[in-house]
Amino acid sequence: MSDLTPTEPAIHIRDLCVERGGGPVLRDLGLSVNAGEVYALLGGNGAGKSTTLAVLMGLLRPASGSVRVMGLDPATQADAVRRRIAYLPETVALYETLSAYENIAYFLGLSGARPSQADMDAALDAAGLQTEARTRRTGGFSKGMRQKVAIAMALLREVPVLLLDEPTTGLDPVATADFNRLVGGLRARGAAILMVTHDLLGAADCADRIGVLAGGGIVEETPVRDGIDVLALHRRFGAAAAG
Repeated sequence: MSDLTPTEPAIHIRDLCVERGGGPVLRDLGLSVNAGEVYALLGGNGAGKSTTLAVLMGLLRPASGSVRVMGLDPATQADAVRRRIAYLPETVALYETLSAYENIAYFLGLSGARPSQADMDAALDAAGLQTEARTRRTGGFSKGMRQKVAIAMALLREVPVLLLDEPTTGLDPVATADFNRLVGGLRARGAAILMVTHDLLGAADCADRIGVLAGGGIVEETPVRDGIDVLALHRRFGAAAAG
């Protein structure tokens, strides 16, 4: 595994600078996410949220700065980092002609895992996917149902870090509440969760800390556990995004 100490963050970014298209996207970005914590990174379009995820997954090399995931450097140890990460994109890609069971078996099989149906059922129970849906083709699944399949895969992989990209976009209030419950369960299992989003209300519902990304760096970081003034933060977030 890694050389991560009990006090070291699962995700640790310091002074990160990234250039794309000939210009800077991130400038001296710093943030950390601990085991058993949900960190919501808010930002407008083009703020650098997706760029941050790409760097964490080793898909983009930074110009400077330090990035560690479970004590490992994604730029030089990308394969090792990806074995410790589950990534949930905004649109979950499943093979639409396969069932939920078949998708899970296939994708986990790529990493050498062979979950039993009992294991898959336990994960899908935790994710909240109805029993009768598990043998149906996923082509007819809603976004919320697709996310539940993806969350079940993450549970079965038992990875320490989850990266969530705009996870509540397009979800109705019931599906959003279900998703937040799932995130809470993963947090309780000790996962470090970084969620990038522009949904302030959704972030306030499930995050432990909220960071606002603007101008290439974190302009404000707010703990949620003691309650926050969402309207005031929304005004400041809007001003930062516009600036």
